[in-house]
Amino acid sequence: MKKFSIAAVLLAAILTGCNGDKLRQAENENAQLKGDLKETLATQDSLLMLVNDIQAGMNQIKDLEKIISTPTSLQNETPSRKEQIRNDIIAIQQTIRERQERLAQLEARLSKLGAENQTLRSTIATLKGQIADQTTELSTLTNKLAEANIKIEELTSTVTGLNTEVDSLSTAYNTEAEARAMAEAEAKRAETQLNTVYYAIGTKKELKEKDILETGFLRKSKVMPSDFDSSYFTAADKRSLTEIALHSNKAKVLTSQPKESYTIEEAGGQKVLKITNPAKFWQTSNYLVIQVD
Repeated sequence: MKKFSIAAVLLAAILTGCNGDKLRQAENENAQLKGDLKETLATQDSLLMLVNDIQAGMNQIKDLEKIISTPTSLQNETPSRKEQIRNDIIAIQQTIRERQERLAQLEARLSKLGAENQTLRSTIATLKGQIADQTTELSTLTNKLAEANIKIEELTSTVTGLNTEVDSLSTAYNTEAEARAMAEAEAKRAETQLNTVYYAIGTKKELKEKDILETGFLRKSKVMPSDFDSSYFTAADKRSLTEIALHSNKAKVLTSQPKESYTIEEAGGQKVLKITNPAKFWQTSNYLVIQVD
């Protein structure tokens, strides 16, 4: 009986020891799995953050592409803004290199874990492709920026040349316009002078006082001697002068205007001289002297 009891105790001890080892092994494996899971989740979170960063970088590149791909837009940028665009490209290039390093580290971490997470590996492959595309796109933008700067310099040179040519043409045009204006003004003055006539109205006494009429005993009256007072005359344009109010009930023309070229009529109790044939009226003289009483 005692022998059986001792054997039972020994068997129980052996079984207990075996179960304890298995339990500890299970606990260790469980801890390892938890650690691997935690590491995998951390890797997944890092990948998600990297996805967002790469998307933001793509948006930056697209914004720069809009500016660089539109020559007029880039041409309107200030020198400091163009320099900022260059600096932005350099900064994005540096950021892309940093993201490549982060992606390589995450891929190495995932491989070390030995995890067969197809989703994470597919995400890493996609991000590699996006980073490669961004690198190519940024290189293209750098070339476009350099090309655009060259074109802008060429355009600036062309515009400067055109402006110089326009200035020369404007100067020539202005000079010609001034000369034409002077010629037109001179022609107008000549035409005005050619069509300017003068008339004087006064009593016999007034005309004598102004040395316009010269009379003497037994001497024929002389109208407008060489030293007459020209300031007494009124200037007028013979093209528009058709009648002259004489403000008197008696009047006669003393100068040599042809009688058939005018009439002296009465209007409101006073005389009015009406020129019926202006060309003939002024053909002998541009001066007209009328004596009134």
